[in-house]
Amino acid sequence: MHRFAYRNGVLHAEDASLEAIASEVGTPFYCYSEATLREHLRAFEEAFAGLDVLIAYSVKANPNLAVIRVLASEGAGADVVSGGELRRALAAGVPAQKIVFSGVGKTREEMALALEEGIYQFNIESGPELDTLNEIAGSRGARAPIAVRINPDIAAGGHEKISTGRAADKFGVAWTRARELYVRAARMAGVEIKGVDIHIGSQISDLAPFRAAFEKVADVVKDLRTDGISIERIDIGGGLGISYGEGRDAPLTDDYAALIREIIAPLGVKIVVEPGRAIVGEAGVLVTRVLYDKENEWRRFLVLDAGMNDLIRPALYGSFHAFAPVRGPIDGASPVVVDIVGPVCESSDVFAKERALPVMRAGDLGVFMTAGAYGAALASQYNSRPLIPEVMVRGGRWAIIRKRPTFEQTIAAEPLPDWL
Repeated sequence: MHRFAYRNGVLHAEDASLEAIASEVGTPFYCYSEATLREHLRAFEEAFAGLDVLIAYSVKANPNLAVIRVLASEGAGADVVSGGELRRALAAGVPAQKIVFSGVGKTREEMALALEEGIYQFNIESGPELDTLNEIAGSRGARAPIAVRINPDIAAGGHEKISTGRAADKFGVAWTRARELYVRAARMAGVEIKGVDIHIGSQISDLAPFRAAFEKVADVVKDLRTDGISIERIDIGGGLGISYGEGRDAPLTDDYAALIREIIAPLGVKIVVEPGRAIVGEAGVLVTRVLYDKENEWRRFLVLDAGMNDLIRPALYGSFHAFAPVRGPIDGASPVVVDIVGPVCESSDVFAKERALPVMRAGDLGVFMTAGAYGAALASQYNSRPLIPEVMVRGGRWAIIRKRPTFEQTIAAEPLPDWL
């Protein structure tokens, strides 16, 4: 569920008119509903009630400081995959003891920073990474809390490029070799084994891959305990899918939690869960303005001022986003079939093909729904287009939480060499 709805024919975010916001902020811009963020996090908390759980929000889904601050105020931790995300989480008010550091390529500097801050856990993805962390922690007289990320060789995810649990993927340690890595880690002075980690992909719309992965990780935990290695935590990752309005249902949070209660909870461990998209996806929209209604002999195009640099998911993954006018269509008006495209100089700058929509003309506002996850996070300044603003709404109030940079601010970061 989300808090975007029409009132008197105009789409609102909670009690704020998107039309009114656009008149002040300009387009395109992202808009987030604070109430939706809180409600989605609370849904996870309620689903896991009675279990010892750390909900570590996956910062990569949407790293805006205000978004993280809202979730931190509800008690969420953070799953980070870079030193920059770690600093963001801390700056937003997430306690270091609720931060999990994932990612296959942690640098020595990032490891040192995380150790100094005293984070909850490092998720180790390879033997060389384990050796490096052991060395860095040992040189500081510290012991780094670790879990090894198990790769269960299970295909899952809404697209090939967001499946992370197959044997050929770069992530994690093969589940058949994890035991030997744990035995080696147990002999190291600079690390302290705390748990096991698993994460098999993103936008997973079926619980079956989760079940298969959780059963494998449960077997690994039992084997490790047989070896005398204590396992007190299991990080089950994230990846729970959501509906983008494409006619496909997503698993319910309650059903996902029931699966974890069945397979993971009996192991008597603390559970770390890392939702990202499932919390922020429906909480955000991308508001854009029509530049042109263009026709040729074969197609009709709705050309927007938002481009693939602002929302790259359709170009990158072939992803679906529902699109609607901000000012509701006239009752009984016949739809037209259009390709929804942006202004970027690439043939891939297409949001949707042959989409039936109400007639929209130059100057009309439109909105891409379910754009809160991996929208602004993946944006770029391609074609020298500035990063677009982000806005957060609380009730009838709203605030800009990322400003649109001026051209002068953008080029100030590009000093010319003295020989030019």
